[in-house]
Amino acid sequence: MKAFSYERAHSPAEAAAIVGRTQGARFIAGGTNLLDLMKLQIETPTHLVDVNHLGLDRIEATPEGGLRIGALVRNTDLAADKRVRKDYALLSRALVAGASGQLRNKATTAGNLLQRTRCPYFYDTNQPCNKRKPGSGCAAIGGVNRGMAVIGASEACIATHPSDMAIAMRALDAVVETVRADGATRSIPIAEFHTLPGDTPNVENSLAAGELITAVTLPRPVGGTHIYHKVRDRASYAFALVSVGAILQKDGSGRVAFGGVAHKPWRVEAAEAALAQGAKAAAAIAFAGAKPTEQNKFKLVLAERTLAAAIAEARA
Repeated sequence: MKAFSYERAHSPAEAAAIVGRTQGARFIAGGTNLLDLMKLQIETPTHLVDVNHLGLDRIEATPEGGLRIGALVRNTDLAADKRVRKDYALLSRALVAGASGQLRNKATTAGNLLQRTRCPYFYDTNQPCNKRKPGSGCAAIGGVNRGMAVIGASEACIATHPSDMAIAMRALDAVVETVRADGATRSIPIAEFHTLPGDTPNVENSLAAGELITAVTLPRPVGGTHIYHKVRDRASYAFALVSVGAILQKDGSGRVAFGGVAHKPWRVEAAEAALAQGAKAAAAIAFAGAKPTEQNKFKLVLAERTLAAAIAEARA
């Protein structure tokens, strides 16, 4: 790990201003992803700004009937919150499916959304990776890519987003609240937060330099049956080959987002109109234009079958 300086911010606006004006500065909260990357020298920040003491660790009801989740709420606390378990069960189930108990005790809401890809070539500094070093190439293309993206990828990157929580947030239509380096605030719909790789896979979200997530807001509950199915190689502490986060209503309508298949949580609202016709019809729309590799084409079948299992569970 390379040397770095450290300071503790006293307000969200101050934290954003420091990172915005300091080259090589990064925010640190739980550190469950950043510290690993620093040890491998994939991330080499020169200055860390601690945001753990900014009062962003509360879950509060909103005037509109939803919930406002502070950026520093730990994954364990969010999954266990009675309001989340009752009205946003998809979120609670997705969180419990992620990582391990020890990591969930440290990982934060904002940090979970900002996780870097777990592509093995990204973590191997001896291999070319456009996400780690733009313009160096993508070793996963033509390499071992069983776990990589089947849709939304590009010739520059075929990595997948690792977060389980983000899949639930996408299905729930969450909104990400931030403060910029100049002190201005804004709200970003979760659908616009994560980006596809295109020619710039190193850009993973729509945040500006120094912009700090302060909260994630959930709208009013939508009811229905909330299901999160995660298919993985091990029963725990493994990333999804395919995951399905679904909110299904008695009339057959609903919402569905997929994980493990794209560079960001994958939700195609047009596919949801076909849910009443079954998983095959909905999956055909959701994965129209998919470009799997020979090694990961099984994910398309797996996604359809996992969605079918969710639909069957909801009907039962």
